[in-house]
Amino acid sequence: MKLTTIRFAGSAALCASLALAGCGGGSGSDPESQGQVVDGGTFTLALGSDPGNLDPQSSAATALFTVTQLAYDTLVGVDTASGEIRPQLAEKWSVAGTTVKFTLRKDVTCADGTALTPKVVADNVAYVGDPKNKSPFLGTFLPAGAKAAADDAAGEVTLTLAAPAPFVLNGLASLPIVCPGGLSDRKGLAKATAGTGPYKLTEAVPGDHYSYAIREGYTWGPNGASTATPGMPDTVVVKIVENPSTAANLLLSRELNAAQVTGPDAQRLDKAGLFAARTTGILGEQWYNQAKGHATSDPAVRLALTQALDLGQLRTVLGAGQATPPTTLTVLEPLACPGGKLADALPAHDPAAATEALKKIAGKTLTFAYPTTGGSAATAAAELAVQQWKAAGITVTPKAQGGDALNQTLFGTGDWDIAWAPVNVNSPDQVVPFLSGPGVPDGTNFAGIHNADYDASVKKASGMAGAAGCADWLAAETALVKAADVVPFANQQIATYGVKARFETPGQLIPTSIRMLDR
Repeated sequence: MKLTTIRFAGSAALCASLALAGCGGGSGSDPESQGQVVDGGTFTLALGSDPGNLDPQSSAATALFTVTQLAYDTLVGVDTASGEIRPQLAEKWSVAGTTVKFTLRKDVTCADGTALTPKVVADNVAYVGDPKNKSPFLGTFLPAGAKAAADDAAGEVTLTLAAPAPFVLNGLASLPIVCPGGLSDRKGLAKATAGTGPYKLTEAVPGDHYSYAIREGYTWGPNGASTATPGMPDTVVVKIVENPSTAANLLLSRELNAAQVTGPDAQRLDKAGLFAARTTGILGEQWYNQAKGHATSDPAVRLALTQALDLGQLRTVLGAGQATPPTTLTVLEPLACPGGKLADALPAHDPAAATEALKKIAGKTLTFAYPTTGGSAATAAAELAVQQWKAAGITVTPKAQGGDALNQTLFGTGDWDIAWAPVNVNSPDQVVPFLSGPGVPDGTNFAGIHNADYDASVKKASGMAGAAGCADWLAAETALVKAADVVPFANQQIATYGVKARFETPGQLIPTSIRMLDR
């Protein structure tokens, strides 16, 4: 099991480096003032970590989620301005209780020329829905227990849910659909693509770059987007650039067309006047390993470790002065449940109380994992946190890790006590599997959280349609934060900078929004 962080974001996560990346809003400076649209060419995008296994249903890590958008489509999309569900692979749909019906477009083809049929969609649901396959999208983008039936003659797929799912369409808008060739050869998907998307993978050099070629005749993108649109690049090259300062330098030297950059490097790119598409994401989010045998399995210890921190100072350092207090656990636009005030629920900074409470684990050394994708700002913030814990009498060993290594730590080895791993989504039901239910390896609850108040509010909210349950969803999140089960402490406008190109980044860069410019 893997999750995404905000570049985590993916996804941000996506979104992140460790963040589930959904559909959100993006904005940028006026691209027309930076040049005229030119057709074709190569668009070079930097990623802060390698996506690893390219199977689009194997991980929710942001790096993979980002490249998945190039080669794969979803049943529906979400309008970034209004939040309304829009057609994509499905041209029509209906939701009635626990029955969701889709009518597929008839002109959709896979990159190998085969047609996309309702049976293919149903097979995707069966694969993700089978717990044995350990897809992180089960319970996140696809409701647990969902079953699909195909009617190829009518061009319809009927999804039967085990229970009402208030934001089911929002989740399916992030579930990539794999074509028959990939379904029959899952191992082959590790280094190849088998999708209906606007691009097809042509070269994979792990740790260095991934190259994609445009597909002719693609007309079923978001809101009817087509690869025949002038300005779309013929080739997309995704380069792995782990250091944000290096990515910023490559942008300024015009060796990159796009890169997500945060912290001090973002400030110098802003000063240089570069185009930037922006989306809000959780930048700082702290978790504790509650598994048996860890000091952090004790609620009093988790609370004390939180009280030892000056979260306002950490926010300032991590966000280079640009971060804002947390609001909800689901911040990607368009928000399903806006209006949260999680900053008010955070345990207050109380070094004296923390020092007293932490005496019970005196002599223990805790392991603190955090992502390298935040660059120098993340390192400085992590060092500050370690100093504040030391002042409270606790020794904490920091471990900076790349996206893939951090995922392996959280979902594999379990060798951590404290972690910074922002999870970014846009509807509260999508984050439930990370906050409750089975832990790893049987589920995605990597921290092993069991909060009865959260579970009760989630159960109540899940029985209501859409936004009608938002008050209970927000109450559920508040219960977690008050108990220090999860500690969000920094939101930020995350910028993806562009040179000789414009694009939109609602949570992830939209391939069909890319337009190459002459300068």
